[in-house]
Amino acid sequence: MMARRDPDQRPDRPEPGGPFPTAPGAAWLDERMFDHRIILVRGRIDAGSANHVAGALLLLSRSGTDPVQLYLSAPDGELAAAFAIVDAMEAAGLTVHAVVTSEVGGAALAVLAAAQRRTALAHARIRLAEPRVGTVAGTADEVTAAAGRYLRELEELVVRLVEVTGQPRSRIEDDLSVGRILTADEAQAYGLIDEIAGRETPSA
Repeated sequence: MMARRDPDQRPDRPEPGGPFPTAPGAAWLDERMFDHRIILVRGRIDAGSANHVAGALLLLSRSGTDPVQLYLSAPDGELAAAFAIVDAMEAAGLTVHAVVTSEVGGAALAVLAAAQRRTALAHARIRLAEPRVGTVAGTADEVTAAAGRYLRELEELVVRLVEVTGQPRSRIEDDLSVGRILTADEAQAYGLIDEIAGRETPSA
């Protein structure tokens, strides 16, 4: 007779013959990553995903001081949501290592720039592009206020990118305007990435 398993008990690994969660958002994968202080940031960054990531960062800050890795695969998002993650990164007081696994761009650049260490996989891409502006409904005053908030957040993004890369502000603004796409090697030369995974960092 087979022993019954408590349904609330999380197994250390999938049961033999049982379904293995293969979807990118599988809860099992998230939990296992979290156990190793890894947080997945994938897809468009919005308020919901930002709250999830911020909560995970703050929870990890209460369980130790070891560095946290953010695996980034976020081609765009809302600037306000991205800066909510940045605020949590700073409030947590942890060393954060960002790893670009596929493509990062738009609002997600703010998260990348806020990390103390930045790595990219060899075939990752960094898309320098102004974050898209979401549809704003309401009165004329509300629309004007939303536009003002976006411009202030965009200004902060530009300033952070200038500080991280050492590039002239005019170049950052031009590249964001045209949506320049950088390979991992180009991103490293640009100053957005510190190292490429699997490669030795060139000596100074």
